[in-house]
Amino acid sequence: MLNNLYPLLNTINDPVALRLLPRGQLTQLADELRAYVLNSVAKTGGHLSSNLGTVELTLALHYVFNTPHDRVVWDVGHQTYPHKILTGRRDRMDSLRQMGGLSGFPQRAESEYDDFGTAHSSTSISAALGMALAAKIKGEDRRAIAVIGDGALTAGMAFEALNNAGVADCNLLVILNDNDMSISPPVGALNRYLAKLMSGQFYAAAKNAGKTVLKGAPPLFELAKRFEETAKGMVVPATLFEKFGFNYIGPIDGHDLDSLIPTLENISHLKGPQFLHVVTKKGQGYKLAEADPVAYHGPGKFDPAVGLQSPKTPSKQTFTQVFGQWLCDMAAKDNRLVGITPAMREGSGMVEFEKRFPQRYFDVGIAEQHAVTFAAGLACEGLKPVVAIYSTFLQRGYDQLIHDVAIQNLPVVFALDRAGLVGADGATHAGAYDIPFLRCIPNISVACPADENECRQLLSTAFEQDHPVAVRYPRGAGAGIAPQASLEGLPFGKGEVKRQGKGVAILAFGTLLYPALEAAQALNATVVNMRWVKPLDTVLLLQVAAENDALVTVEEGAVMGGAGSAVLEALQAGGVVKPVLQLGLQDEFIEHGDPAKLLALQGLDASGIQTSVANRFAAHLDTSLPALKAVA
Repeated sequence: MLNNLYPLLNTINDPVALRLLPRGQLTQLADELRAYVLNSVAKTGGHLSSNLGTVELTLALHYVFNTPHDRVVWDVGHQTYPHKILTGRRDRMDSLRQMGGLSGFPQRAESEYDDFGTAHSSTSISAALGMALAAKIKGEDRRAIAVIGDGALTAGMAFEALNNAGVADCNLLVILNDNDMSISPPVGALNRYLAKLMSGQFYAAAKNAGKTVLKGAPPLFELAKRFEETAKGMVVPATLFEKFGFNYIGPIDGHDLDSLIPTLENISHLKGPQFLHVVTKKGQGYKLAEADPVAYHGPGKFDPAVGLQSPKTPSKQTFTQVFGQWLCDMAAKDNRLVGITPAMREGSGMVEFEKRFPQRYFDVGIAEQHAVTFAAGLACEGLKPVVAIYSTFLQRGYDQLIHDVAIQNLPVVFALDRAGLVGADGATHAGAYDIPFLRCIPNISVACPADENECRQLLSTAFEQDHPVAVRYPRGAGAGIAPQASLEGLPFGKGEVKRQGKGVAILAFGTLLYPALEAAQALNATVVNMRWVKPLDTVLLLQVAAENDALVTVEEGAVMGGAGSAVLEALQAGGVVKPVLQLGLQDEFIEHGDPAKLLALQGLDASGIQTSVANRFAAHLDTSLPALKAVA
């Protein structure tokens, strides 16, 4: 089947084989590669629109440059499926984003062609600059190339790197993969010609020679410099990147191999920092994805001949949907509420909010640091900002969280989606660290809802406070507890006993309450829904500790410094000495896979909790229970 559908692609097992092909066959290869990407993602799910848009660019880079000797860093990395296919992983694409299979992002451990691990955006220029300067220090003749999207270029880190790179004497190429910027001028024969001209040796030599000669006549030099900038500015948006110290080239059509390859070949001979502006189209070659690149950004499995079908009405709301509805309801009640997202409108459930409250909706782009401080500024003026942000992305605004929000004790609500494990996106997107890094900051409170209804209630409680509060909730659905219609909150900083048992008490933080309850049924253990990591309900904790022989803490977050650590600190402060078993995510990066399986491997499903408790505290349990005998 592979031989029939992809006769040329089937012969390419690495870029060395690719570079042996005559130029005339690359268009056919691009068509086969695009079809392979489409059919692969349709079977496994994953990122589609962005990968369809980088087929020709990927081919051209591996065709022109001597990879992996020359380094290529892909920003964000969710557009690297063509790269994976061309670098020896074609036959493993059916394992994409599955446990033990290929990662959805570049990973250094996965292939020698993955020069830098990426998944969070805007890191490519910094990393590639480091590689370029390392080559210079070591005396190695190699290129370092950063491929960055226009969305990733909105982050401050990218501009910090540009500012540094422009004055660095090294061979760095930054490729702006522009698929959404409205400032881009039309792409065509003229731009192709200009791009080839500006990337050629003659242009570079003439430019440098002209500068050398005219520097002896300052008025003429200044006139020539102004003419050059004006002439380039008439046809390309070059001025900004030229000011950073780059030689700007483009824009060129990122789907035109007859433009891409000669331009890259010319650039490969130039010295110093180069900036190539490439215009591509998300979903290129698949009409349905071209028409709606957002819907096809990260689809699940689907039939390419039919496209995405209207999803069946789920039996349970996701936590993201619960948040989105709460946000709209609270905004209707309180006109001080403003919603902020760092480029994750769909992912954070803010589509309806934007429609209903456009004047109070702010998408700040991929700029998490700015999002946090922007919220602080709004809060200073009496507004009530709600920052909808993935747990893993809040890590990028940590300094601002401390200095701009917490120290000033400003009432900002952080709605932390994707807390805990995230399945197919793997270690880079897991929200494993928010409890440890939040609870150590003064003035910040942290809530962990156990289900969908508690999520709505605790969001309301957080909004009522006059200090910063984070509400963390996982990806997907929970126990299926339908949210209440009202906006009534829960008592601040208070938990509750959900099951009264004997001997051992399980203190559950968040959605692991339900597997804890299931385990406790077999163990006849007490179960407490703690709800808050900070402030910890110490009154309830000390009461439960006094009534039981041993305690178990359960959390879907890092054990080190997590909620269990908070319990141990509180017990020590209260002078209570009791054995405590901490269950949570161990001190390791957990890769991609089915979330339920990953939790089970961490011992955080009902069976795992039951086994861990029985093995550790058998002496404190009622061993006459049949279920206990089975696991003890």
